[in-house]
Amino acid sequence: MQSVLTDSLEKVLGDESPRPAAVLDGVHAAGFLDERLSLQLAVRLDEHEQLGERWVRLAGSAAHLATVSAVRRVPVSHPAPEDADEHYLATEPGEYPDLLEPLPEDTVLLVPGQWEALWIDVRATEVADAGDHDLTITVAGAGGTVLASESATLRIHPHRLPALTITNTHWFHADSLSTLYDVDVLSEEHWELIEAFLASAREMDVTSVLTPTWTPPLDTAEGHTRPIVQLVGIREEDGQYALDFTQLDRWLRLCRELGFTGIEIAHLFTQWGARATPAIEVATADGPELRFGWHVPATSPEYRRLLETLIPALRAHLAEHWEGRVLWHISDEPGAAHLEDYRAAKAQVEDLLKGADMVDALSSFEYAEQGVVDTPIVATDHVDPFLAAGHRPWVYYCVSQNKDVANRFIALPSVRSRVLGRQLFLFDAPGFLHWGYNFWWSQFALEPIDPFEETCAGGPFFGGDAFAVYPGPDGSPWLSIRHRVFAQAMADHRALTWLAELTDREAAEALIDEDGTLTYSNFSYDVEEHLRARAAVDEAILAALAG
Repeated sequence: MQSVLTDSLEKVLGDESPRPAAVLDGVHAAGFLDERLSLQLAVRLDEHEQLGERWVRLAGSAAHLATVSAVRRVPVSHPAPEDADEHYLATEPGEYPDLLEPLPEDTVLLVPGQWEALWIDVRATEVADAGDHDLTITVAGAGGTVLASESATLRIHPHRLPALTITNTHWFHADSLSTLYDVDVLSEEHWELIEAFLASAREMDVTSVLTPTWTPPLDTAEGHTRPIVQLVGIREEDGQYALDFTQLDRWLRLCRELGFTGIEIAHLFTQWGARATPAIEVATADGPELRFGWHVPATSPEYRRLLETLIPALRAHLAEHWEGRVLWHISDEPGAAHLEDYRAAKAQVEDLLKGADMVDALSSFEYAEQGVVDTPIVATDHVDPFLAAGHRPWVYYCVSQNKDVANRFIALPSVRSRVLGRQLFLFDAPGFLHWGYNFWWSQFALEPIDPFEETCAGGPFFGGDAFAVYPGPDGSPWLSIRHRVFAQAMADHRALTWLAELTDREAAEALIDEDGTLTYSNFSYDVEEHLRARAAVDEAILAALAG
């Protein structure tokens, strides 16, 4: 067996020997308490070896802090755009590494004749575990025969990074869980799944969660409705609306316990134009009624009547029962042609949301220029006019941001995801948004998909755009390389922010943008340069603390 120790920014594609891990200041990985330090052991069984399980053993002073997963390739039918830039790892359909599969009883199935990878996470939580550590990863065959063994040195600093200071939201889709696991909405089984997957989102340093106060009107074909997940109970009694916040309070307790600092109220109007109302169910004497949805226009007087009861009561309840941030949305991704429709929809609720924190993802500068949207969240490939005008916008990326800018597609190098942390810091962005934490549907939510078999939302999206986590068969989240690397990007941002507080912002910026050329569309793909810059930030933090 051949073996190579590599870092978390390498993708072991199967056919070529991977790049060895860089050794910086004598260590393969370094970081702070509670930060996950990740490495990979790439191995290649001789093609004449038998297919079968091998045993993975950990030894050394870091062994008790480490966990191992198998990196699995997943099918990607649409890896890149036809006019892809030069930095994609692959542009043709195939199977590419992404899934991190937990190892049952420390055994792993390896396919002979191709490079496979084991993903190692090391996380220390106690000050007593700080310091330099060694870790040896061994793969053994039948009878304990050692097939491969590699050793790493890790350094854990005796401090904790401060919490993320920006909002990081990846939209959580509760209906994906009930549908893929075939459980009743808001049943005890559903709540267990919600808790497990929300916890996995916190591992990615997600700080704000899209909350299905009513079914979010997102990525839904016109005339169709996604499974109803509605935390706010609404009943009509004697012509009046009455509200029940019992399920919402359970959601809030869970978010609080897991450490979320913000929630996002489901959008008040439909996506791509704000022309209709979200799917809202109302309990009546004759049973549940889908009173609002695509069939009801945004400017409906009846919808306004509901909102006059719903929004003030919801705001008052949240003020009493939720100490974190509350974000409100009008509509997602309205374009320049939808400006007047967006204005009309906003007029339905503007007086009811006076003083509220309203944000929306859009890319048309006209919305900001005319003051139509309070806080624009701008696509990273459309942000330049906003920056030039002195705005300090949130940013987002999705399937359309596929050339030159950061993104998290499976076929992109991991550094193209991790660089986002330094970009957000340099441009002082207040937040980042991604639409798909666990969107396990085809485009427009027309049918559920199995993300282990279909990573492109039925074909139109680039692999990995729609989700960062997989539905483990036992109800547990199975993470992805992209999940882990995005958390590293947020750790970079936290380190830079801390350094700026301890010293000054210019000193922190100089460590990531020495020549002044870093932008959202221009950055280095040199992995060692990126890792070396983060190491320099850490050393500067330690020096400042010592001083």
